[in-house]
This record gives sequence, C-alpha cells and structure tokens, in this order.
Amino acid sequence: MKVEKGTVRAPEIGRVWLNSPPLSMRQLRGQVVLIDFWDYTCVNCVRTLPYVQAWHERYKDHGLVVIGVHTPEFTFAQYESNVERGVREFGLTYPIVVDSNRELWTTFANRYWPAKYLFDKDSYLRWAHFGEGAYGETEAAIQELIHEITPEAQLPQIMEPVRGSDAPGAVCYPPTPELYLGNVRGRIGNRSGFIEDHVGDYSFDGPLTEGVFYLEGKWASTAEFAALDSAPGKIVLKYSAAGVNLVMASTTGKPIAVELRLDGKPLTSAQKTADVESREGASVIAVQNARMYRLVEGHDFGTHTLELIIREPGLAAFAFTFTSCVDPESTQVAQESAR
Repeated sequence: MKVEKGTVRAPEIGRVWLNSPPLSMRQLRGQVVLIDFWDYTCVNCVRTLPYVQAWHERYKDHGLVVIGVHTPEFTFAQYESNVERGVREFGLTYPIVVDSNRELWTTFANRYWPAKYLFDKDSYLRWAHFGEGAYGETEAAIQELIHEITPEAQLPQIMEPVRGSDAPGAVCYPPTPELYLGNVRGRIGNRSGFIEDHVGDYSFDGPLTEGVFYLEGKWASTAEFAALDSAPGKIVLKYSAAGVNLVMASTTGKPIAVELRLDGKPLTSAQKTADVESREGASVIAVQNARMYRLVEGHDFGTHTLELIIREPGLAAFAFTFTSCVDPESTQVAQESAR
C-alpha cells in the first residue's frame, strides 16, 4: 500500500533492544527505515522473515535500516529470553526492539502480524503492507526510497521468491481459520464445552466438525492454552488446509513426545516437517521450548483429520494455524512420492 509523501511521520521507538544499541527515528533521519511488526510464534511472520533478513543484508550498506518490533500474542512470548532464542533460531541479525507491553503496537495503531511500515529519509511513511506477500513490491519500494537518497546507487535485481508457494502461479485456497485452544478465544467441539480454569475429564464421540478441536483425557483449561494434566491425552481436529502448525510448550521443562496421525496413519516422508521425526514407525515431535511447531508439510490442499497423541503430562497447546498456498510443481512431486 503506497502512502502519499509527507503525510505521516514515524513515532519514536523502543526501550529493550537486541542486535543493536537503542535507536531513535531522530538519529535515523537521512536513512530509509523498515519497521516490521512480528511475533516468533506467528506462522505468517515466520514465513516473511527470510525476506526481511535478506533485505537487511542486501541494502544495509545503501542506507536501509531494518527494525523488527517483536509484539507478543501469548504471555510466554513477552519474556526477553524467549524472544532472544527466537531471534537466534531464525538467524536474524538486524535490530530487534522488544515490545512486550505493546507500546509501539499502540503508538502505530497496528492491528496485524506481520505488518511492514517503510519510512523515507525524512521519516515519512511511504509504504505499508499487512500480512504475507507483496515481497517484490515491498523491495521495489525500498529501492525507490534508496534512490531518493543516492540516485546513482547500483542496486541488485529484485530477489526471486524463496518458496514456490510465493511464486507467480501458486494457488491459495481458503483454509480452516486459526484455532485457539484457550477458553477465551477457543472453539472446542466437545459437548461439555470448556471446563474453565479447572482440570476436566474430556471425551467425545460421533462425527467431527471442521473448525473446532476435540480433547480427550484430563486437561486443564486456561485463558490461553489447554494443558494435559495426566496422561494419556489426545487432541483431534478436522481441517482443510495444506500445512498445519501448532504453538506448544512443555510445562515440565522436559521434552514431551507428541505422536501425529494424519487420517489415521503416520505422516509420509512428503508430509513430514523439519520438526517431525520417525520413532519405531510413528511420527513424533519432541516439544520443549515454547514456540510454533510445524506439524504437517503443505504440498497440496485438502481436508484431513489430525490426531495428536500424548502419553505423558505437561503439554500446553495454544493455537493451530494453517497454510493454504501451494506450488503446483511441489504438488506434483508430492503426489509422485506418495505413489
């Protein structure tokens, strides 16, 4: 979204910084500044990070300053140590300001993860984009503002998409909406509903409804998450999407094995993500640190039933997210692999 020049000036920013001493918009006058609101548990944010890091590396010597504003969605993501771990795991080297009290979120009147605001050398807002996508357009806007500083700057070609699902020709379908497991925003399919702020014995039967989740076993229901109080336990959902992710944590501090079954079977090699391993023929994720775990790889869009089977207490589950854009070439490879 292009913004008319000279209408909106950037507010000052930040208290706690990573990868940099504190910066201010006043000291950054004369440079192009890209502000990126993100959260390390947000799948849409995570998918944009390779582009943001690449823009930092490509244009930092041409007058671009990238600043990531980490505004958390969940309580655990407010802690600086968790943010620092996320920054390391994603290999981010540009300045990050920790916005755990949502001061910058409020100052910018922001409503989205991720959200990008691009300011010119006079600190006026010139471009904004919310959500994934528009990577080429955003990079072109960066180059335009750099050329306003240095018209003769020799800049690289706009970078190629980092994923096939970002490329022209990729198809995006409407997926199952984000699904929270906390009792404030969650949608549970069990007839009992949430047994709020207590440990309840959950069970279900009959056909599954899409867009809700089902619990089996003894779970504690809190505002933000469902936590398995005693084993065994199960989470089941019917969904329509390509890929599936779930924000999880271990409340015991020890790794907790979560077995995955898709349509009643272990994941195929094409469906496994980097977080999934095979153990004696089962598809398992070891959950420990509080973060987003990638459950199912998305090569093709479809409707499936996913079961998470947990045989030890202490798993906390926060929110399912779904990806829906598929690369036709990858879809063909996945189909051939499954034959």
